[in-house]
Amino acid sequence: VQLVESGGASVQAGGSLRLSCQVSGDISSSYCMGWFRLIPGKEREGVASINSGDDATLYAGSVTGRFTISRDSAKNTLYLQMNSLKPEDTAMYSCAVDSWQPLEIAREEGAFRYWGQGTQVTVS
Repeated sequence: VQLVESGGASVQAGGSLRLSCQVSGDISSSYCMGWFRLIPGKEREGVASINSGDDATLYAGSVTGRFTISRDSAKNTLYLQMNSLKPEDTAMYSCAVDSWQPLEIAREEGAFRYWGQGTQVTVS
């Protein structure tokens, strides 16, 4: 399984970005995908996750109402629409995938075996 993120950039506060994560390889027909971010000096934070089937989603409190996770199963692509960006959103954003699991568990990076390399988002 391979994941490749794109869409990271430098933007001004208040701006928007859409991150994409292209997935290839053999994944379960029932899966969970998530976006995480890593700020230097801090632990990796689960930003948002989504389960296949019912498209249930879960967000970190810090991004609720500003970020939207979605997926296009036909394109095997995961998205993260980020609006009203703040300087504290600056981080390396990574996507992850694994078999379906409760979204409360998908908050934690240990819940995922497959990861992308990340894409940098800088908000100033």
